[in-house]
Amino acid sequence: MRKLIYSMNTSFDLYIESRDGNFAWAMPSAELHKHYNALIATATTHLSGRRLWETMSAYWPTAESDPERTPESLEFARFWNAAEHIVFSRSLQKVEHGARLVRDGVIDEVKRLKAGVGSDMLVGGPGLASALVDAGLVDEIHAYIHPVFVGSGKPFLSGLKDRLDLTLLGLHTFASGVVQLRYAPRIRQND
Repeated sequence: MRKLIYSMNTSFDLYIESRDGNFAWAMPSAELHKHYNALIATATTHLSGRRLWETMSAYWPTAESDPERTPESLEFARFWNAAEHIVFSRSLQKVEHGARLVRDGVIDEVKRLKAGVGSDMLVGGPGLASALVDAGLVDEIHAYIHPVFVGSGKPFLSGLKDRLDLTLLGLHTFASGVVQLRYAPRIRQND
């Protein structure tokens, strides 16, 4: 069975972007970018919600032509462009860059993907991730906690139906002050 990983940058107060949609504080150092690259090199199917897809697809398909790109971002672009992209959205009518759009049946589609053959999968976007966590489909949660408070904005996870207990799988610290926490959701026992 394929593993599904929710991996996302977050502020110390657990927002992925500030109330005005800004996430410039989450721009990775070269060290952190290399770490991301190692993850997406092995997780070649990316599941995205609408907003994350629009953000990522606005830059990464043409990033190789950006004269200010770094070697790390060039490598990320190559991995990102080679990946299978599945976008879950009821509001989008179409997606580009070879992605596939799924408008309904999110849970059934992800169950089918997990049961299939292939590499690990990444899910991005807190709304989609929350729904998949609630359905018990997320195997790992990777929180990249940046040393900044943004006060309010879009939460790392939102709208979970029940308490979520976690088992720590590991942590990694970066020179920039970012800390990656890796957790596995635990099957909840009746209290």
